[in-house]
Amino acid sequence: MKKNAIVTSITGLWSRFSARHHGLAEFIMFFIVCNAVTVLQLILMPVLKWIFGMTSLVNTSFQVLRLGHNLNGSIYYLFDYAAGAVQHGGGGGLAYFLAVELTMAIAQIINFFMQRNITFKAVGSIWTAAFWYAFAYVVVTFVAAALQGWYKAPLYRLFVGWMGSGFGVTLADLVTMLINCALSFWVFYPIMKLIFKQK
Repeated sequence: MKKNAIVTSITGLWSRFSARHHGLAEFIMFFIVCNAVTVLQLILMPVLKWIFGMTSLVNTSFQVLRLGHNLNGSIYYLFDYAAGAVQHGGGGGLAYFLAVELTMAIAQIINFFMQRNITFKAVGSIWTAAFWYAFAYVVVTFVAAALQGWYKAPLYRLFVGWMGSGFGVTLADLVTMLINCALSFWVFYPIMKLIFKQK
C-alpha cells in the first residue's frame, strides 16, 4: 500500500512538471530512455562479440567502401574490420562487424518504440515514422563508421598498450560504443521531434 502511494505521488509530481515544462520533461524522458538503451548495448555488445568470436567469421575480412588512404598510407575503408581477433592485432573480421551492427539494430528498434510510445506519445503513422527513423539510422551508421577511422585504431592501441589485450580491448569496445551512443543521442533527438507527430 505504501509503495503504491509513493508511485502515485511520483507520477503526480511528474505529470504536473510535464504539464508546466513539456519540452524539458520530454527531453528528460528522452535522456532516460536513451541511457537505458545504452546500458542494454553495453551488455549486449560483449555477449554478441563473444558468440561471434567463437566462429570462423573472425577470420573473414570485412573491409568495404574504400575512401582513400590513412595518414600512414594504408587504405582507408568506411567499414574496416580486418581478419583476425582484435586482441591479436586483427580487426575482428566479419564477426566484430556483425556484433556491432546487430547490437545497434536491436537497440534502435527498442529505442524507436520506447521513444514513440513513452517519450513523445506519438499519434502519427508508425510506418512513416519507421521509414524516416530507419533512414536516419543508416545515415548515422555511415557517419559513425567514418568517424571510427579517426579514433578507433589509436584508441585500441592506447588501451591495449596500457592494460593488455584482455581488459584493454574490452574497455576500448565500451568507449567506442559510448561514442556511437553519444552521436546517436544528439542526432536522433531533433529527428524524433520531427517524425513523431503528437496531439
